[in-house]
Amino acid sequence: MKRVWAVLLVAVAACSPGGSQRGASDPTGTARPNLAHLREGILRDALESTTGPPAIDPAEVVDGGVGVDGIPPIDRPDYLDEATAGRDLVDTEPVALVTVGPATHVYPLRVMTRHEIVNDVIGGVPVTVTFCPLCNSTVAYRRELAGTTYDFGVSGLLYRSALVMYDRQTSSLWTHFDGRAVAGRRTGARLDVVPSSIVSWAAARRDFPALRVVVAEGAGLGAARNPYVGYDTARTPFLFRGDPDPRLRATERVVGVVIGGVARAYPFELLRARRVVQETVSGQRLVILFDPAVRSALDSADITEARQVGGSGVFAPSAGGRALTFTPAGADFVDQETGSRWSVNGRAVSGPLAGEQLEPVPHLDAFWFAWAAYNPATQVAQ
Repeated sequence: MKRVWAVLLVAVAACSPGGSQRGASDPTGTARPNLAHLREGILRDALESTTGPPAIDPAEVVDGGVGVDGIPPIDRPDYLDEATAGRDLVDTEPVALVTVGPATHVYPLRVMTRHEIVNDVIGGVPVTVTFCPLCNSTVAYRRELAGTTYDFGVSGLLYRSALVMYDRQTSSLWTHFDGRAVAGRRTGARLDVVPSSIVSWAAARRDFPALRVVVAEGAGLGAARNPYVGYDTARTPFLFRGDPDPRLRATERVVGVVIGGVARAYPFELLRARRVVQETVSGQRLVILFDPAVRSALDSADITEARQVGGSGVFAPSAGGRALTFTPAGADFVDQETGSRWSVNGRAVSGPLAGEQLEPVPHLDAFWFAWAAYNPATQVAQ
C-alpha cells in the first residue's frame, strides 16, 4: 500500500503549485512546520508516519491546484459587532452560524470562500470552522483531542472533490466532510462536530444580537465576490473521481443527517415546498426548519445579487418539558402545542416559550454528490 501511495505522491508533488507562508506561530503558540517543506512532501510525510494503511483510497486523492495554504486559513481572527458588520452585509447574504455555550460567531460565506478554514475560539472552546465551496458545505469541529489543541490549514489536496485539511502539530491529513484523520500520526482519530448552520444574515442578527462576525486579521469583510461563478449549477463536480450518485442532480442542495448510523438526505426542493419536515430517524425525533430567503454563495459574481436557494436548521423538537409540532407561519414557524413563534435558528421569538432554544442536531447543507459520496447508503426523503 505504501508503494502505491509513493507513486501517487511523486505525481502530485511534481504538479502542485506553491502555497503562501505566513506568520511564525499558530494561535496556540506552537511553532509551525516549514511550509516550503510541506509543499514538497505533505502527503509523503503523513503516510510515512502512518501506522498501518491510510484510511482512504489513494486513487481518490487529487491535487486541487492551490498548494499548501495556497488558500490561507484565518489563524488570528478579528471580530466585528453586529452594527459594524451590518453596514456591509445584506439581509439575505449567507453566513455560517456557530454557537458554543453563550457565545455565537458568524462566518460570512464571502469570507469563507477566500479562506475555507478558521481556527477560532468560541466561548472558551477551540473550534475549527471549515467551508468547502466545491461541496457547498460548512462543518465546525472542536479542535482539541487528548489534551492537544490542533491548528488546521488547507493541504491543497482534494478527496471526493472535498477539502483535505492538515494539522500543523503532526502534519496529519483530515477530511473536511467528516473530520477523520486519514493519514499521518493521528490516523483513525475523529474530531467532535460542533453544530453549525448556513442561514441569512438577517436571521443570525435577529436571534443573536450579541454575535461576533469573524473576519481575517486587519482585512475586514471585503467585497462579496464569488470566485466560483455558476458552480452550483455545474453538471460535473470539480475533479470528482467516478460517477456521482444518479438519484439526484450532482449539485442539488440537500440537508444531510446521520443518526444512529442511518444517513438521510432532504432535498432543498422538498424543504422549499414544505418549509417544515418532522420525523423520527433511528428513534430520534427531529425537525428541519427551512428558510428560502438565503442567497447562494456560488451563483453570481456578486453574492449579494445571487439567487435565493435557502438555508436550514435541524433540531430536537422539544422545549419547556414537552414535545412540539411545528407548522410554517410566514417567515417563521409556530408550535401547535403553545402557539409560540420560532425562527429558523430554533429560537422562540414570542409566545409562552419565548427565549427557549431547541437543541441543535448536527447536519450539513451540502451538494448531493458530496453527501452521497461520503454516505453512499443514504436514504433520500420523498
